[in-house]
Amino acid sequence: MARVVILSILMLAMTVLTAAAQAPDRSQLDPKPYDPAVDPDIDMYIGTWKDSPPRHTHGSLIERNILTPGDPSNPPRKGAVLAFAGRFTHATLYAHNSTVPTVLKGEQEVLYILTGKGTITAGETSADLFPGIGVLIPEKVEFTMTCTGDEALTMYLLSDPIPAGFEGNRDILVVDENKNFFGTGNPHWVGLSKGLFNTGNGLATIGNIITVRFDPMTMFHPHSHREGQEEVWTTVYGEGYFLLGKEIRPQPPGTAYYIPPTGNTPHANFNLSDSMFKLFYFSKLH
Repeated sequence: MARVVILSILMLAMTVLTAAAQAPDRSQLDPKPYDPAVDPDIDMYIGTWKDSPPRHTHGSLIERNILTPGDPSNPPRKGAVLAFAGRFTHATLYAHNSTVPTVLKGEQEVLYILTGKGTITAGETSADLFPGIGVLIPEKVEFTMTCTGDEALTMYLLSDPIPAGFEGNRDILVVDENKNFFGTGNPHWVGLSKGLFNTGNGLATIGNIITVRFDPMTMFHPHSHREGQEEVWTTVYGEGYFLLGKEIRPQPPGTAYYIPPTGNTPHANFNLSDSMFKLFYFSKLH
């Protein structure tokens, strides 16, 4: 009987060790040279609004695409990689302009203000807009925005699709990042994060939205993401670079990258300047 138990334990141990040997170790970098037949074309996963034509939405808001819905395993065109988010754009409301009253259907919108000043009004709620303000606008809530200054009001705009049965907030939610504390942990070695929105305060499909800052002459821990995960990093300000797969690219403000969900395409950000580098981040992770 004892021999049977011992043999069973040995067989179980061998099974576990074999599975561990076969499982990909995402903490390590692939030592093989770049192979275009195997490694993803990382430029298909990079987008900037400066390469996109403008279009009017919400009446007088001007949007330019950064990343759009598509197939992250095989993007049909450059930047068409979003599997969960509806769209990710850079939006501009020119001086003293207002949007028309707008009601969203089938989606929520998240705004993150970059420059300028203005107001947003929804029902009896009105809030000031200025850099560092985030706004979560639910479905079925009528709202308008006004640029109250002489400088254009600019922002990142992110569409959060509404799944069947989702019960969202009944009013806009405004978060002032300037008043938020930094997170207690440092993401990926050196990141200084501030939370904006998550599923706990109203997001439907997108899981988490934060901003992250990096000190001069630092980098974060290279790692990969697997199928079914969506993660995007976009520069707010600063001069940064990023590793994606086995190549490095510059990341000026307004530039975003999406991590190919291959399980072995690492990414990392670098701040090689003598100033702070700040990124806007959103994700859907399982």
